[in-house]
Amino acid sequence: MHEFDDLRVLVQAHSPLIVIESYEEPRALMLIKRLAVNLMRPVFKWTITDGLQRLDSEQGAQAFNAEPTNLLAQIKSTRNSGIYVLCDFHPFLAEPKHVRYIKEIAQAHEQLGHTLILLSHAIDVPPELSRLCYRFTLSLPSDQQIRQLIHDMADSYAAKTGMLAELTAENVSLLLQNLRGLTFDEVKRLAYKAIADDGAITQADIPRINRAKFSLLQTDGVLSQVFDSVSFTNVIGLTHLKHWLAQRQQSFIEQAKDTPKGLMLTGVQGTGKSLAAKAIAGSWHLPLLRLDMAALYNKYIGETEKNLTQALALADAMSPCVLWIDEIEKGLSSGDNDNGVSRRLLGSFLTWLSERKSQVFLVATANNIHDLAPELLRKGRFDEIFFVDLPDEQERLQLLQLHLTKRQLPLSEAELGSVLALCHGFSGAELEQAVVGAGFRARAGNSTFSITHLIDELAATQPLSVVMAEQITALRQWALERCVKA
Repeated sequence: MHEFDDLRVLVQAHSPLIVIESYEEPRALMLIKRLAVNLMRPVFKWTITDGLQRLDSEQGAQAFNAEPTNLLAQIKSTRNSGIYVLCDFHPFLAEPKHVRYIKEIAQAHEQLGHTLILLSHAIDVPPELSRLCYRFTLSLPSDQQIRQLIHDMADSYAAKTGMLAELTAENVSLLLQNLRGLTFDEVKRLAYKAIADDGAITQADIPRINRAKFSLLQTDGVLSQVFDSVSFTNVIGLTHLKHWLAQRQQSFIEQAKDTPKGLMLTGVQGTGKSLAAKAIAGSWHLPLLRLDMAALYNKYIGETEKNLTQALALADAMSPCVLWIDEIEKGLSSGDNDNGVSRRLLGSFLTWLSERKSQVFLVATANNIHDLAPELLRKGRFDEIFFVDLPDEQERLQLLQLHLTKRQLPLSEAELGSVLALCHGFSGAELEQAVVGAGFRARAGNSTFSITHLIDELAATQPLSVVMAEQITALRQWALERCVKA
């Protein structure tokens, strides 16, 4: 009811031009029609296909007013005040004559009394009209309404099939939390899909619902959904990080008062920071979104900041979720060699960090943390900053076993123990590539895989800790006193 009252206030306050951005055109028209009847004012709807027609009566469409210029000319010349809803008029706002007509109608509001409502999925208001228009947003369904819609779809399924849907309170709540941020129609469609697949709402429905939800909400390529998330059973080491996350998982899921915000992972390249981000989402059974910092940048002034704002808004709409920002320093560096774009991005990002209320757990990874601005690293931005170091001897052994097992290349623990000295200073990624290279050596020589192939590959590889020894040593020394060891 509050949205009805909000729109009525706008109209009664003599707002000449109201902009409604929504995919729910029928719902918006129904709301406007109710308002017009309540205020006892005539209301008209215009579309390019049907022209102008009364919305609150059976009066036929005026097809001769389908052409936008004719429509606006008639509205301007009409002396009886009315509410005019122009559906999908946004392409015609590029025509200067149309903009001028709308401006004149709006400026003559005191004499004519007309209220123009622009209704479409997205509307860029020309600067000439920006001071004359007011934006109105249709509310999204509340948790109570989503729950009711789920049960309504279960009733609909029963009526169509003659079979009762299997619903449990736990699974309904799980589905509810993953349908937040969608419109009424979208909630109904996805809820019915979840039920109709197998006659029940189960945890197996959630990944499919999240994919469909992301597809509905996604508008550009800045944010992507990652589907190959893993569990921490596939992550070697990182004992402190795993324990820290285990302590906070319940608080995040239950939205406790001091709910966890997120963390930053920094460290040597190839040590599993990205894998850890995937593991957090996989272990917590949440959708994983990846923000591509390089894709944010646009050659047009202001578009880069807009891309970030839209991506963060999409993450909010997808909550609860994990938002992974890989190599965050590439987009939010502290330099000023890009006409201030990085600084403006940083300002927008910090505002979001401070003011967000959504269930979004942020995982940022950084290889060059020194490039980041100090205000991003202070306490309160992230709950903790973890340093992911090179694996120790036991972890190197486990990593080799993991990658050999994945590729069905069996070696005994004793054989692997004999090569650990050769692996000193190797990252997890370098150990994996050594196993891959050893497999290639065996196949190229048409021989059975053996420890010799692995020894030859390790001996031929120079790890990053040797190639860039000074930088890696300095980074590890810096992290000793400033970060928590993962």
